[in-house]
Amino acid sequence: MKGFVIKTLINAAAIWVAAWIVTGITLTGNDWQHKTLTVIAVALVFGVVNWLIKPVVQLFSLPLFILTLGLITFVINALMLWLTSWASDKLDLDFAVDGFWSALFGALIISLVSWGLNLALGDDD
Repeated sequence: MKGFVIKTLINAAAIWVAAWIVTGITLTGNDWQHKTLTVIAVALVFGVVNWLIKPVVQLFSLPLFILTLGLITFVINALMLWLTSWASDKLDLDFAVDGFWSALFGALIISLVSWGLNLALGDDD
């Protein structure tokens, strides 16, 4: 359970950094408490999307993984972030990703920040 909470908080921090850097990713709210709760909820949605949908997409795109030597991973991560934005809209969360390129750059930043935080905090799993 501790690992799940830490991974969710790491994803929340990475999403917040991506929203801060990429102009097409918006995280709105009245105050920082509302933004904090929103980004944690978005991180939970992002975790569920990556847990349920990403493996299926990767399985069906296996030939593209081989053909592009794994570079299709960036596109799949962008699509997962875009799907998270859609699901967040359906859940009335104040998070939006405007367009594919914003999703691509945001997914790249989220991957880098998550990797760095996991490296810094260690992984107990």
